[in-house]
Amino acid sequence: MTSTIEANKQVVLGFFEAVSQRRIDDLSTYMAADVIDHNKIIHGEADEPGAAFDGIRSQLAAFDPLLVDVDELVGEGDRVVARVTQRGTHGGTHPRMPQPTGRDFEVEAIWIFTLAEGKIAQIRAVSDRLGFFLQLGWDWPQAD
Repeated sequence: MTSTIEANKQVVLGFFEAVSQRRIDDLSTYMAADVIDHNKIIHGEADEPGAAFDGIRSQLAAFDPLLVDVDELVGEGDRVVARVTQRGTHGGTHPRMPQPTGRDFEVEAIWIFTLAEGKIAQIRAVSDRLGFFLQLGWDWPQAD
């Protein structure tokens, strides 16, 4: 079991390295083709298995650089939890974000991954959304 947990941690580390290095073509090495991202409201991708690939592409289009430093990894069973620091510059467009501000951000986030057969099968995440909006100078969304 320990070797599986350690292998899963390496998959998660590889995933974040691929994102930080903008190696989009390598994402399929770490994520299952039908990966389920439970954070669709953040990325705005379609609500279907595998759509997380488009969500990450959209994030990379909006933020360059977009760097993710892994501060802590905890593994148990088929899950890996990563506490990370995300930083970048809002210089590109994204369908769910205001026009590029050119401003930098740095926020903490917690990502929870479920792995199956050596790949990320599910993603959940929470981040400092208020800090993110304040640093980028965005208006806080209003309730309808």
